[in-house]
Amino acid sequence: MHEVGKEYRVYFVARDKISRELCIGMARSLKPVGPFTSDGSPILKGNVIDPHIYVQDVDTSYLFWKEDNNDVWPGALLALLHKAPHLITSLFPDDLDRRTASFMVTLWPWLQTLEPMQRFLMAQVFIEAVTSRFTEVVYNLLQQIAEQSSNSIMKEVKSVMRYMKTPIFAQQLSPDGRTLIGERTKVLENDLKWEAHLVEGMWVSKQNDKYYLFYAGNDFSTTQYGIGVAVADALLGPYHKLDKPFLQSTDRWAAPGHPSVTITTAGKPVMFLHAYFPGRAGYKQFRALLSIKLNFDGDKVTWEE
Repeated sequence: MHEVGKEYRVYFVARDKISRELCIGMARSLKPVGPFTSDGSPILKGNVIDPHIYVQDVDTSYLFWKEDNNDVWPGALLALLHKAPHLITSLFPDDLDRRTASFMVTLWPWLQTLEPMQRFLMAQVFIEAVTSRFTEVVYNLLQQIAEQSSNSIMKEVKSVMRYMKTPIFAQQLSPDGRTLIGERTKVLENDLKWEAHLVEGMWVSKQNDKYYLFYAGNDFSTTQYGIGVAVADALLGPYHKLDKPFLQSTDRWAAPGHPSVTITTAGKPVMFLHAYFPGRAGYKQFRALLSIKLNFDGDKVTWEE
């Protein structure tokens, strides 16, 4: 929720009833407690999630969002392996991962009949098998592109590779917040080893003439999920990431993610985030809302409880 002029706006994600793709909509209210009224159609379609707006002034704000490709590649890869099961050996050198992949490929015709979130839940063990050695799997897919003699298989491999990137975009909103104007800019994507197959849940905060883009990376159901940060001199970048995660799992909380930054009544920056109890990360598990204090110094940012 953001205050823009004399109204409050909430940008949210919903699934289209017909296409079943994820879309971003907007609702507004004159009060932060509502009632909120949403527009009749989405602002943005195309399997997009995690909307965040950066309010520059009453007439100028920008929408940030993520392409939810990590929802696409598991199905695309399973479809490929169902069509060409001989690739399982090439992609998964570990015997346990091969067994997992073979089992999920056997289930693939049935998985296609499920609703999107049901299919995602059932495929989670396969997703974790891939993300635990994501760099290796990507390298093995690249090898397949070089070695494949079948044009149809090569085309499907390239499609899987495309969906293993989850770009984050930004674009200016109209003054009323109902439409996008101008050109979109890709500001970030998963390209560090710790991020594995995704970056998501972004939030931009301006501090001392620097723009800090906080985001989550890796798979939410594992302890490798964490929060990263990238810094830029301009809102739309270019952003330069810190090489290591800003926040990772501890002995008290696991898989911290989806950061948001605001200012306390005392004027101090604070980050809100969610995390699991240790050993309890995963779909439909309890997540707590946590807060930490932030300290900014040039390109550096640190945190304290």
